[in-house]
Amino acid sequence: MSALLLPTTAITEAEFLDCYVHEDGIELIDGEIVRLPMPGTEHGEICGNAYHYLREWVKPRKLGRVMTNDTFIRIRSAPARYRGADVCYVSFETLPAEIPTPKTALQPPIELVVEVRSPWDSMTELAEKALEYLDAGVKVVIVLDPETDTASVFRPGKPLRRFESADELTLADILPGFSVPVAKFFE
Repeated sequence: MSALLLPTTAITEAEFLDCYVHEDGIELIDGEIVRLPMPGTEHGEICGNAYHYLREWVKPRKLGRVMTNDTFIRIRSAPARYRGADVCYVSFETLPAEIPTPKTALQPPIELVVEVRSPWDSMTELAEKALEYLDAGVKVVIVLDPETDTASVFRPGKPLRRFESADELTLADILPGFSVPVAKFFE
C-alpha cells in the first residue's frame, strides 16, 4: 500500500498549518498533502516503546521534550515540506522550558527524530527521509526496522551505523548516559 496524494492542487504552508496540522497520517510534500495509510498495531507499539525509553531518560533529568504521534517538523519552505515524526526529542537548550511547545509544527534544529518502518516503507525511502531531516537541521535520526529488529542511526557527515538486536543503542552526543538494548524497542 502506498501513500495517496490529496488534493491535486498545491497548498501553502499557512493553509497546511491552518487546515491540516491536526490530522493524523498526513505530510506536506512539495506543497501537496500526502495521506499515509495507518501503519498498524506493531508500528504503534514500537513507537510507544521508543517514546517510553526516551521520555524515561529525558523527563527526570529535565533535559527537554519528547513527542510522538506524527509531530510535524518543517523540512523546508520552498517548496513546502512538513514531515510527521513518529517520535522526536527537543532539548531545553534548543527550545527552552519557559517557551510553550508550538501548537502546529517544530522548526529545526531538533536533536532527535525516530522513525519506525511501516509495512509499505522501503529502507531506501526511509534513508531518503532521514537525510531530509538531517538536511533540515535534525542532529540524529534513528530508523527502527521491525522486519530485522535493528536500529539504523543517521548523523550528518557520518556513515550510517546499524545496531543489531543484541546491541546497546547509545546517543552520547545528544543524550549522554542514555543506553537501551535495541531488542527493547521491539518487545
